[in-house]
Amino acid sequence: MTRNNSLEVLSNIDFTIRQPDQGSYEQYKFVNCAFSDLSGIDFIDCIFQDCHMSNVNVKNCKISDIAFINCKLTGANFFESKEFAFAASFESCILDYAIFDRKKLNKSAFNNCKIHGADFTQADLSKCKVHNCDFWDAVFYNTNLAGVDFSTSKNFTIDPTANSIRKAKFLSSDLAGLLTKFDIIIK
Repeated sequence: MTRNNSLEVLSNIDFTIRQPDQGSYEQYKFVNCAFSDLSGIDFIDCIFQDCHMSNVNVKNCKISDIAFINCKLTGANFFESKEFAFAASFESCILDYAIFDRKKLNKSAFNNCKIHGADFTQADLSKCKVHNCDFWDAVFYNTNLAGVDFSTSKNFTIDPTANSIRKAKFLSSDLAGLLTKFDIIIK
């Protein structure tokens, strides 16, 4: 993601009352804003910081080189966003029950995020950067996790027979999260 100091800043706006203009936003920084509907809008090289975006509608929304920093994105359905050029980084965000079903996330990053109950069914996370995330009750099914480093993350349950985990990294203390399906006791 390319960042420069020429970002136009919009702050403290409740876009749940006044919808953002349709079209394209390139190199904008949204600070402490609230959103409910971003459908059909293109966001390119933007930052969302300290924004409330729970259950935000992103249908046909372009998310290209976007940084979400300390945002609440509970229930956001990223499956409905445009596939082309999807690239996002999530830093210290709440992504509980977010849907990434069939989303290509290999250009994305998750850092210090709470991702409880999120759905990664059939998503491609290969080459995705993951650091210090909590995946409690997140769903991984037919998900490409090849090469993902989970060694700093926790609370994941991943069935190695139903997901691609080639070259993924895990701590030996977290192997129980890979063996849950087998109903075995690990001491």
